[in-house]
Amino acid sequence: MKTCRSILFAVSMASSGFSLAQQPGSPAPATVLQQQPFTSEQRVQIARQNAEMSKAAGLVIQLVDQNKGGEVWEGASSVAKSVVTKDSFVQQISADRQKLGAPVTRSQVAVTRAVYAAGNQVPAGNYINVVFATKFTNAPRPVRELVSFRLDEDKTWRVSGYSLR
Repeated sequence: MKTCRSILFAVSMASSGFSLAQQPGSPAPATVLQQQPFTSEQRVQIARQNAEMSKAAGLVIQLVDQNKGGEVWEGASSVAKSVVTKDSFVQQISADRQKLGAPVTRSQVAVTRAVYAAGNQVPAGNYINVVFATKFTNAPRPVRELVSFRLDEDKTWRVSGYSLR
């Protein structure tokens, strides 16, 4: 049986076919993968991967909800770890979440894909972002929660960021 940690931080490319805490104003990706035209087999693979990444993002958010940002950082991509320290990552998430209060409702909005080229503010690579609209007790409107994953060199998707906007 897979542990929560292995599902969360090691969503392998083989099983799915196909941040650093991200800061507001992140650059636009060099390439946004087009969603059409895909074959029916590719659409099935993408749907399967979307489900897997959504589940992994839900686990990341669950850890954040439980004030376990350190565990998120521990399983993050080495590229993400090289950009932000564990203490900074945990402190930023804690500060942001404390201002917003407890989550009341949360719904997934989108799964997007992007490829960043070398030279961007974001490290080069393939990324999947899972976006949620979340209503918090201290926020008048829903807030966008973004969980990002990067395809590491070993062909494993690992969390690369969590941000609130």
